[in-house]
Amino acid sequence: MSTILYGDSVAKNIKQQLKEEIAMLMEQGKRIPHLVVLLVGNHPASVSYIRGKQKACQEIGMRSTLITLEEETTQEEVLAQIQALNHDEDVDGLLVQLPLPAHIDEKIVFEAIDPQKDVDGFHPYNMGRCMMGNTSIIPCTPKGVMKLLDTINYEDLSGKYAVVIGRSEIVGKPVGQLLLKRHATVTICHSKTKALKEIVKQADIVVVAVGKAKMITADWIKEGAVVIDVGINRHEEYGLCGDVDFESVLEKASYITPVPKGVGVMTVAMLLENTMECYKQRRG
Repeated sequence: MSTILYGDSVAKNIKQQLKEEIAMLMEQGKRIPHLVVLLVGNHPASVSYIRGKQKACQEIGMRSTLITLEEETTQEEVLAQIQALNHDEDVDGLLVQLPLPAHIDEKIVFEAIDPQKDVDGFHPYNMGRCMMGNTSIIPCTPKGVMKLLDTINYEDLSGKYAVVIGRSEIVGKPVGQLLLKRHATVTICHSKTKALKEIVKQADIVVVAVGKAKMITADWIKEGAVVIDVGINRHEEYGLCGDVDFESVLEKASYITPVPKGVGVMTVAMLLENTMECYKQRRG
């Protein structure tokens, strides 16, 4: 039987530390960190995610601001808004909520954000430093995955074989690099990978980020493997669930993250931590 890696308990401790830091700043009469979220359109899931981020900021005493632009806002207008926020000395962290409307190129948007305010860690500068193993603003979800591995004393992964399923720019690729930095042997798999199941069955650590409800079942997993489920799916039959068939894999893995209360809550905690890091870097 697995030990369940609950992200919410880890996230609670991180938020408490940040809350104490912010309280100290207030006692010293200093300006507190300020996160700005830019939303283009009115995507229902985005509105829900932003509400959660704002609530988390409020819990720790961090200042947050939501700027909402109409769905029809042009790319040029979005970029102009970003530039204004880049130059606003009162703003420490800037996040552009995904998904963006189809007529807006998200890569151009990411590149427009000041790297020193890029709390998502998506700017090519921050991504590049992450790939080179340098200290930088690390994308929130991969950072959260690594924090969860810390809780089971997986700081050094020498001799461990890790398989990442999913090659996205914001999860799969950076988490693969972070695992490499800890000396794991890493394979990144995707939809074109042949014999995917056979590869996964060899892994000591499996990180799943594919967006397919309950795709990974117990027969994919080696006895005693650590399974990190990044997926969040709203399924007609299963409701809110991950990419891993939690109930079956629970009997086989040594550690497994649940959905919800797993990686998702860690992502929000890492956003707060990154905002504090941006605040500190900008203040020297």
